[in-house]
Amino acid sequence: MRSESPRVSGRPSVARKRWLGFSFGFVLFGGLSAAWLTLPAAPLDGPGRSDRRVTKTVEWYMEQEHLSRHPLDDEISTRAVKTFLEGFDPRKMYFLQSDVDEFMKSERLLDDEVKDGDVRFAYTVFNRYIQRLDERVAMVEKLVDQPQDYTIDESIATDPDSLRYPRTEDEVIDRWRKLIKLNLLTFKVDDMAEDEARTKIKRRYHSLAKRWHQTDSDELLERFLTAVTSSYDPHTSYMSPSTLDNFEIMMRLNLDGIGAALQVSEEGYTVVTKVIPGGAADKDGRLKPEDQIVSVSDANGEMVDIVDMKLNDAVQMIRGDAGTIVKLGVQPGGTGETKIYDITRARIELEDSAARGEVIPRGQKPDGKPFNVGVIDLPSFYMDMQAARDDNGQNAFRSTTRDVTLILDDFKSKNVDVVVLDLRRNGGGSLTEAINLTGLFIDQGPVVQVKDSIGRKQSYNDLDAGMAWDGPLVVLTSKFSASASEILAGAIQDYGRGLIIGDESTHGKGTVQSLLNLGSQIFRSLPNPPNLGALKITMQQFYRPNGDSTQKRGVIPDVILPSLTNVIGMGEGDLDYAVDFDHIETAEFTGYNMVGADALTQIRTRSSDRIQTTGDFAKELSRIARYQRMKDEKVVSLNEEKYRARREAERDAEEEEEKHFDEQQGNKEREIFADDFYNKEVVNITLDYLKELANNKVARVQ
Repeated sequence: MRSESPRVSGRPSVARKRWLGFSFGFVLFGGLSAAWLTLPAAPLDGPGRSDRRVTKTVEWYMEQEHLSRHPLDDEISTRAVKTFLEGFDPRKMYFLQSDVDEFMKSERLLDDEVKDGDVRFAYTVFNRYIQRLDERVAMVEKLVDQPQDYTIDESIATDPDSLRYPRTEDEVIDRWRKLIKLNLLTFKVDDMAEDEARTKIKRRYHSLAKRWHQTDSDELLERFLTAVTSSYDPHTSYMSPSTLDNFEIMMRLNLDGIGAALQVSEEGYTVVTKVIPGGAADKDGRLKPEDQIVSVSDANGEMVDIVDMKLNDAVQMIRGDAGTIVKLGVQPGGTGETKIYDITRARIELEDSAARGEVIPRGQKPDGKPFNVGVIDLPSFYMDMQAARDDNGQNAFRSTTRDVTLILDDFKSKNVDVVVLDLRRNGGGSLTEAINLTGLFIDQGPVVQVKDSIGRKQSYNDLDAGMAWDGPLVVLTSKFSASASEILAGAIQDYGRGLIIGDESTHGKGTVQSLLNLGSQIFRSLPNPPNLGALKITMQQFYRPNGDSTQKRGVIPDVILPSLTNVIGMGEGDLDYAVDFDHIETAEFTGYNMVGADALTQIRTRSSDRIQTTGDFAKELSRIARYQRMKDEKVVSLNEEKYRARREAERDAEEEEEKHFDEQQGNKEREIFADDFYNKEVVNITLDYLKELANNKVARVQ
């Protein structure tokens, strides 16, 4: 019944919430064949030809295969309506209460409609949203030019849960007046000229409306069906054909294109956030981060304006087969005259998403030589699934385990004393790779246990004798470490195989997803079925060797370090409809004694003493406290004096969230192991750990 092997998928993407506007930036890599697009205008006429069949197929699998075995009933229907509406209007700025009252008539009917393959509700909501969006943009044009008084005491609510939808036009105007005032006040505090700020705000909302008007039926179906599937759990979703293509690109870590990460700015410009090392654009040498791509053409075609184009469409135009030419209209640095760059597309290896290793000399051994610390940065658990299917037993496809094995071989040739495996930005990936990679650090035994919807249990074991690395091991985790990362960290901790350092806990995602290609499911007899997207469905829950699930609880590290990510609120427990924690019997396994209780007490004490006397950690603790206070606030003052006082803490929080978002999405170049105060303490803990091992307080292998 399942056409793909089980996967452990990462957490949902972090949605950045900024009252300065509505950010719709995300990152894709140019790759696949070119598609010169005609942009459809909203409103959308109605469901496409395949929508009914796809919807009924998704509904069947949800009822038959989902972990919860929850029927598609009124409860799911009510959740789905709420989720779908919030997806368009999370801050209750667009819809009127009368709109919502109308939509809620389907609250207990949507389940029956989905069973019939009827998705007209999605079109009703979307077209009403487009109507309200156009009305609000026209309103912004008027409100933004009104004079503002920043001396009066008034505020704007920032907690959507405390808001209700506006009932009258006056309520709409007042809510938008305050939002525009906040936008202008923010620009004023940031020293932007008033005329420039007003122009920027107008541009932002016009661009937003233009991009929403480009929504096609595939995207709307993806939004709607995902609202239904995520009402079972937050990790079950429908992928449209284009989303499935992008997902498979990221899993195989290679593509054809120019080799650039792109993002749409709030003003509608396609901005280069990163040039991929070794890619076509990198070798060409002209395209740089922060450049704006304003037009695109193939080698002999007419340049097409892509300003205000949604990112996925812009990427499709830039993509193309290796060896073909794309012409880009570029504004270097986002300003000045547009220049035309003709770049020959090439095969790009996405090495920043692959495992990378570095040997760092630190500290001093008794013989006076430094310890060699081997750091492995592992952003995901990847495997070229198509190549694996076509491999015919040759084992020549790319995977995490193969790459890490090569790094470990290199470390051993350089006499590394300890391996530090960095999973802090690893959101998951292939379950098979999580098991195989854990097997590099243990001899043999269970890595993860799995239970399905009818209670059947299965243990996935490392069956290969021996270890690729049998020396000291440290694993770094954070709130962003999810799924497959938690399988590895939990197994290493249960076996007593290495030391875990990080945030108060990992993300807490303890469920397993399978990827069902719907074209293959529907057209089983066709050798090349059409791309109808895929259903990523939660079918199992996983458990550590000790029987604990990581669901909602995560993996609690042996040594906890202060970090703002502890309080940002990105854990599994913060998500709607998350599966509950569970426990099963402990599996039989032979552990190691490489993290003894007495040694751990010493390591924690020394780390705590250092943190108390380190100025950078004192600043971090202060930032955490400020952020927590700001997070607890439900309103923002529109009085300039009060807003300026708050802005410093807000700016810190925005920058921190932006940094982590960029790291998770791969927007920015990053070092394998930055020389910052946090990592210095990680190294100090690691060296303390080595000293405990050397003092025989911890046996190396039991």
